[in-house]
Amino acid sequence: MKALILFGHGARDVRWREPFDRLKEKWVAQHSNIGVELAFLEMMEPSLEEAVGFLVSQGAKEITVLPVFFGQGGHLRNDFPVLLAACREKFPEITLSATPAVGEDDAVLQSIIEYAARAI
Repeated sequence: MKALILFGHGARDVRWREPFDRLKEKWVAQHSNIGVELAFLEMMEPSLEEAVGFLVSQGAKEITVLPVFFGQGGHLRNDFPVLLAACREKFPEITLSATPAVGEDDAVLQSIIEYAARAI
């Protein structure tokens, strides 16, 4: 089974995660055959390790982590690789991969341009 983790920074204000919850709901509605979980770097749960563990317990053999960050800043360059390596070590029986930050994708940037054009 393949699965996806939508990985965000996390925040003290619980309302900050609402778009992530909607993103997960949209994924489930459009790709119900591929499991999905949220995970956060800090201040929110579940952690990356907890999300990987849950998906593995559900039968996932291939997990892709999608950083829902605008760019590849310090957290993704420094903190995220350490967390990913720890998960690979703890769950050696699965294939665990990661994509670049969503903000690095031209289609995502184009969607923001289109959103901005509708806003003005």
